[in-house]
Amino acid sequence: MSDKHIKKTIAPIIVSLCLLGYCLSVSIVLIKFNIPNAIKLIIIIASSIGSLVIVMVLIQRLKEIKGGEEDDLGNY
Repeated sequence: MSDKHIKKTIAPIIVSLCLLGYCLSVSIVLIKFNIPNAIKLIIIIASSIGSLVIVMVLIQRLKEIKGGEEDDLGNY
């Protein structure tokens, strides 16, 4: 990867890490409350799915940047 591509990958990685941290912290805080186990399970599943989607979108974005498609708006 060239230096130009590395600079363009920093922002998506930072945003993804912030979103993953937010999902994790919200899940931990909600699980600490005295709520039924069924709701805790739903929270864990929803957080896991959200985290998986964030990672998949990050991977797709990094592939686009590597392929030279830096501007998503050019597709529309």
